[in-house]
Amino acid sequence: MKHDDNTLRYDKMVESALRGVVRQAISEVQQQGLPGDHHFYITFMTDYPGVKIPDNLRERYPGEMTIVLQYQFKNLKVDENSVGVTLSFNNIEENLEIPLSAITIFADPSVNFALQFQPLGDMMEQEDEALAALAMDDDGDDDPSGPKGKKSKGETGEVISLDQFRKK
Repeated sequence: MKHDDNTLRYDKMVESALRGVVRQAISEVQQQGLPGDHHFYITFMTDYPGVKIPDNLRERYPGEMTIVLQYQFKNLKVDENSVGVTLSFNNIEENLEIPLSAITIFADPSVNFALQFQPLGDMMEQEDEALAALAMDDDGDDDPSGPKGKKSKGETGEVISLDQFRKK
């Protein structure tokens, strides 16, 4: 779905605000350490522009990687655009720099909190176009044969369930 200059992009506004939550959480941990049982699972796209990880990790985790910030991490830093951290992989310390926009999932299982982000850039445009095509394909019957059996008529918004991150 192409957006002209007269369209308010609420999806991008919400995405930016939620990435601000991730930035603030990491910033507080950077300053004060992890309180209590808090720990973070951060999933990010390894091939995203600006991701700086060692080649061996990029080869081992093509496309996507999840890191855990809990017991052993050093040099945690965050700014407006990225998070940096030193983690140990097979007893070798490695520096990682991850743009906030490369993060696809941020979770803190200790409090059943998780955020899932949409892919950005071209992937986002393709998804928008697919949703627009579904919305325009309204032939008047009540056949719920949209993706995954969900009714797709006129629906262009998306609700993301966080249940998959909750403790069972």
